Amino acid sequence: MERARSLTATGRRHLLGIAGAPGGGKSTLALALVEALGPDTARLVGMDGFHLAQAELERLGRVDRKGAPDTFDAGGFAALLRRLREPSGEVVYAPEFHREIEEPVACAVPVPPDVPLVVTEGNYLLLWDAVRDLLDEAWFVETDDERRVEWLVARHIAFGKEPARAREWVMRSDERNAALVATTRGRADLVVRVG
Repeated sequence: MERARSLTATGRRHLLGIAGAPGGGKSTLALALVEALGPDTARLVGMDGFHLAQAELERLGRVDRKGAPDTFDAGGFAALLRRLREPSGEVVYAPEFHREIEEPVACAVPVPPDVPLVVTEGNYLLLWDAVRDLLDEAWFVETDDERRVEWLVARHIAFGKEPARAREWVMRSDERNAALVATTRGRADLVVRVG
């Protein structure tokens, strides 16, 4: 917490990235930090707001790989982070992913210009150079893989997948993405172990 708080004391806006494998606890950690710091100090802008829409995934033939790096608008995410790095005196609106509809919702997260810290979280923050280069600090969250897989399966079930389909999806898609994300651990400034 103190490491995140120190980023708010310099008089300019900082971007803190929290990366890690699917289901590894990065969203939980990011939300806890933002809630502890308060809305006047920090805002959460997730990478998942840049998921391609379901219709576009269908057009591209990528529905069965939703969550892979090429199912996001990485360039759009980097462009938003550039806007957030240099506040212009206006509120910047970020998209937010809503699991209950499996779609991003535009302009859902207002970031006022006087908020000194933007926390962003997502699987590929350390994979995409255009994103990593914009982060003042990057943390990598890791947890026990067996526990992480069980959390993921439970999350997919909670949002409507049948148990067998949830486990198949995790083992086929999420675990492939987790293996890729693990290769980016060395690009983090800090490794945070959760769970």
